[in-house]
Amino acid sequence: MADAGVREKRQEGKGYPLQQAPAVSVLPSKNSSTPHYIPAHGGQVQKIMQMFADAPQPYVDLSTGISPFAYPAKLPDLSALHTLPEEAEEAALQHAAAMAYGISDASMVVAGGGSQSLIALLPRVLKAERACILGPTYSGHVQAWKQNGISVSEVSTFADLQSAAQQKNTVCIVCNPNNPDGRLIQASHLLDLANTCLAAGSWLVVDEAFADMTGQSVVPALPHPALLVLRSFGKTYGLPGIRLGFLLAQPITAAYARDLLGSWPVSTIGLSVGHQALQDREWLRQASTKLCAASSRLKKLLTKSGLDHKGQAVLFELVECERAADLWQHLCRQGIVTRIFPYNAHWLRMGLPASEPQWHRLEEALLDWCAL
Repeated sequence: MADAGVREKRQEGKGYPLQQAPAVSVLPSKNSSTPHYIPAHGGQVQKIMQMFADAPQPYVDLSTGISPFAYPAKLPDLSALHTLPEEAEEAALQHAAAMAYGISDASMVVAGGGSQSLIALLPRVLKAERACILGPTYSGHVQAWKQNGISVSEVSTFADLQSAAQQKNTVCIVCNPNNPDGRLIQASHLLDLANTCLAAGSWLVVDEAFADMTGQSVVPALPHPALLVLRSFGKTYGLPGIRLGFLLAQPITAAYARDLLGSWPVSTIGLSVGHQALQDREWLRQASTKLCAASSRLKKLLTKSGLDHKGQAVLFELVECERAADLWQHLCRQGIVTRIFPYNAHWLRMGLPASEPQWHRLEEALLDWCAL
């Protein structure tokens, strides 16, 4: 529980004026007219908290959908960084990823510096004339295709995406589970969509960044000629700073993507840590159990606090309330950073606390919100 001094600080002020913009949210500081910017993605906690100088520390970052349980990797000796990565090390990582994700052939694995770098690569891999995205979803997909001069449309229903898939040279994109609302589509429906794309001469990209805990994956359908799958390493293994992600596709497509990436797309540290973690199935099993328990705990806490929430992603929960921006500011004043969205003023996404002190701080902050 917070001490009396912290509780007194929590009662000061009614918040900062919030403005919405197409790409970022802008909040003037309480003590300065200089505008400060909310990042387009989660994180950047230090910069955000400059606007809340009186907030207690250490700050609690719940703005990302990253596991609070980090894999206990053994880092390579410093001497390993004196040489370039070896082909054998890259091949070992590909094989470990193939085994971890259930692929029979490691030639279908493309390793890159985080799944975001592979999202940015896709417009060069697929010679599509247009992209259709099931949204609202992770903004990196729209940005990648638009930056390459490709027309992008966003649809809100799976039926509309199925219609778009029937148009030749269209890339259809689905995040599953979706970020930020946790929507989960059955793998069988996505495989039907991939077959529709194949018949029409189109492609389906399924971003499974949060899929490790769901049991719903289309990876077993590979090598499907019209299907490409993205997987994130950092989110599940709690090591986003490693910058490691994977594109999974039929061998000819994967080989072309590797050629476009060029030599040494993954650092020596990324190769070592990724190889260790992806082989450690027992750690993943135990982490999955802890994450599911933490997810259930967060759901119960939000319900106890009178907050409407939804989602089928284990690593985060989406809160819907009319005063989402006010709730975001209230939590920031407690030193807890969550995620708000410029395109929906009623949404706030919240990740999982990493320790009992963080859980206690979140619970107290939410109960304070109820009292207000």
